[in-house]
Amino acid sequence: MPSVAFYTLGCKVNFYDTEAIWQLFKNEGYEQVDFETTTADVYLINTCTVTNTGDKKSRQIIRRAIRRNPDAVIAVTGCYAQTSPAEILAIEGVDLVIGTQGRDKLLDHVREIQADRRPVNAVRNIMKTREFEELDVPDFADRTRAFLKIQEGCNNFCTFCIIPWSRGLSRSRDPESVLNQARQLVAAGYKEIVLTGIHTGGYGDDMENYRLSDLLWDLDKIEGLERIRISSIEASQIDDAMIDVLNRSSKMCRHLHVPLQAGDDTVLKRMRRKYTVEEFAEKIRLLHQAMPGVAITTDVIVGFPGETEEMFENGYRLMEELKFSEMHVFPYSRRTGTPAARMEEQVDEGIKNERVHKLIDLSEQMQLEYARKYVGEVLDVIPERDYKGAPGTGRVMGYTDNYLQVVFEGSELLIGQLCRVKITEAGVNECFGQLVRVLKTNEAPVSKQLDSEIAALPEALRA
Repeated sequence: MPSVAFYTLGCKVNFYDTEAIWQLFKNEGYEQVDFETTTADVYLINTCTVTNTGDKKSRQIIRRAIRRNPDAVIAVTGCYAQTSPAEILAIEGVDLVIGTQGRDKLLDHVREIQADRRPVNAVRNIMKTREFEELDVPDFADRTRAFLKIQEGCNNFCTFCIIPWSRGLSRSRDPESVLNQARQLVAAGYKEIVLTGIHTGGYGDDMENYRLSDLLWDLDKIEGLERIRISSIEASQIDDAMIDVLNRSSKMCRHLHVPLQAGDDTVLKRMRRKYTVEEFAEKIRLLHQAMPGVAITTDVIVGFPGETEEMFENGYRLMEELKFSEMHVFPYSRRTGTPAARMEEQVDEGIKNERVHKLIDLSEQMQLEYARKYVGEVLDVIPERDYKGAPGTGRVMGYTDNYLQVVFEGSELLIGQLCRVKITEAGVNECFGQLVRVLKTNEAPVSKQLDSEIAALPEALRA
């Protein structure tokens, strides 16, 4: 049986794409083997180019694959492959470079290379691509949350970002195709679907009269689907129709990731973001109104060129005021080829680090504050795995709909089930709780053993 090994760098979309590419190999009779420990016939490296470091790490992994088996077919895909195919083909031992599209032809290229060992550059001009690349993922290794890619590319051209050049312009997946895959995932036992893309909230921008809010209502009608989560949405995409879905759909998770990037108007303008501080704050206020208790997480870039101490302080005060439930904080990193890399007034690394730490402290403070509100409350948790902090101790962990990570005592048979859990202790990255009951959904019980475990619970805790 031919074998393939994967290595994925970068974002969740890349991980989704790797899963989709694995389906192509699986259908051709390949088995997947471990990248680090097993010799494979094909190595596929899915690369990242969001920073210069991403490029460097991608090159290191490519060379590692070549050393592992010089006779294997070495295929490179992803964002770095899209933007710098010649650079990658210059690495001796690389057989195939394919960008962020046309990957349905991957196996054809592999067969050609195996026949005549001639390197292939299959990268095409991404800016001319207008079609969403249809690649299905009917199943995921982690059984509780399924990712569903609905969108590709971005039209924003923020000054710090290379992604439009590596992913192309925004294009949406056909609604019927999204709904079919969602039904397939629910039939495979998934209760939560995370909608993902490069610019997920831009879904429908290239369609007539069909937006992300319309898709959410259509997903809402799927029986057996308990939770719908949006991986990320821009403040400018939160309109009345979106607020209405969040307000009225019982399946929408009370968690939204809304990237702020900077809390000062001058910096936002230099970044070419499409909102002011005031507009952003207003959208956050509307979200809290539509979904009481909503967890809002965000991204912040610290030390963007020209960011003064005063601008940083303005941002700090705004973030404090908006009470995010968590912030992902990044020091600004110069990305060759972007307008921001050429800007004057680059901020000193020492100052950047100092500011990053201040914001990380603030984030942890806000995370704890948000979690504390739920101590004593009973929330729905779908356990995902054995508790990583202390494996084998009879505890499992999973997420609530408002994105609290909760650890509680329970058998691994609870993984993937909808559990009611009372929060007993709040923490920065994880909270602790106590199983109250397992909710039976309208499907058959998972196993007799789980049924008997539920039966053994005290009378008051049983569903």
